[in-house]
Amino acid sequence: MDDRSHSRPLRWQAVQRRAFGDVGMLGSVFRLAVLLVFVAYFALPMIWLVMAPSKDPNQLYALNPLAFGTWGRYVKAWHNVTQYQDGEIWLWFRNSVVYVVSSMAIGLAIAIPAGYVLAVARFPGRALILWSTLIGMLLPASALVLPLFMELNLVHLVNTSWSVILPACFFPFGVYLAYVYYGANLPRELLDAARMDGCSDLAMFWHVAVPLAKPLLGLLAFISFTANWNNFFLPFVMLNDDALFNLPVGVQTVIASTAALKPGFNPTPGAISFQQADAALAGLIMVLPVVIVFLFSQRYVTRGAFTGAVKG
Repeated sequence: MDDRSHSRPLRWQAVQRRAFGDVGMLGSVFRLAVLLVFVAYFALPMIWLVMAPSKDPNQLYALNPLAFGTWGRYVKAWHNVTQYQDGEIWLWFRNSVVYVVSSMAIGLAIAIPAGYVLAVARFPGRALILWSTLIGMLLPASALVLPLFMELNLVHLVNTSWSVILPACFFPFGVYLAYVYYGANLPRELLDAARMDGCSDLAMFWHVAVPLAKPLLGLLAFISFTANWNNFFLPFVMLNDDALFNLPVGVQTVIASTAALKPGFNPTPGAISFQQADAALAGLIMVLPVVIVFLFSQRYVTRGAFTGAVKG
C-alpha cells in the first residue's frame, strides 16, 4: 500500500476539522448576536429612564434619546416628584415595602411546606390539589379580582393593607415549583436515614428539606418580590385611600393628575406641573429596587432557575 492511501484519511480529517471549526465559529457569532439583542432590549430602556429626567420637554424630543441634559433639570425633576403632596411618594414606597415583604414571607412560608408535603407524602386528594395548583397557575390574575373583592368585602377588609397582602400570599407557582424541586432533588434514602435517627416529620422538613432548598428559596423570593412590587391592578381595585396606595398605583395617580402624558390636559390650579421627564424619574424610582434586588440575588436566581431540571 502506497503513502497516498495513508494520506487520504488524514486529509479527510483535516477537512472535517475545518468544517466543524467554521460551524463552531458561526455558532459563537450567532450566540453573541442573540445576547447583544437581549442586552439592547433590556438595557436601552433603563439607560433612557436614567437620562430622560435630565432634559426639559424640548430637549427630550430634540436630543439623542440616550444623551444627557443638565443636572439642574434632574434636580427640578427630583423636587417635583418628591414634593408631590408633601412627599407622598415616600409613603407609597414604604407601603410597597410592607406589602411585598409581608406577602413574600407568608407566601413562602406556605408554598415551601406545601410543595414538600406534595412531593414526599401520599394521601387522598393529593392529585386533586396538584391539579388545582396547576389551574391556579393558568388563571389570569384579572379573572380573580372580582371574587377576591367580594370575599374581602364580606369580611370588611377592603381598603385595608390586608386586602393587598392576603391575595398576594396565594402563590400556586411557588407550590408547584417546590413540589417539582423536592420530587427531583430530595432522595428518599436521606429521609429514611433521618427517620431512623429519630427525626419527626417537622424535624425532617426543617433540618433536611429547608437547607437543600436555598436556590429554590432565592428564586421564589425574587419572583414573589418582582410580582408583588409591580402589582397594580389588585391594589387599584382594593384601595380607595391614597395613604394606602403602593408605588405603582401612586405613580399612576400622579401621572393621571398632571399633563405629563396628556397634552392639553388642564391639571388642578396650583398643582405641581409634571413633565414627561418627571414621569420618567418616577418610573425610575419604581424600577430601581427590582434591579438592585436582582443584582444581589442573581446567583440564587440563576441556580434556582434550573431546579428540578436534573434529578439527583
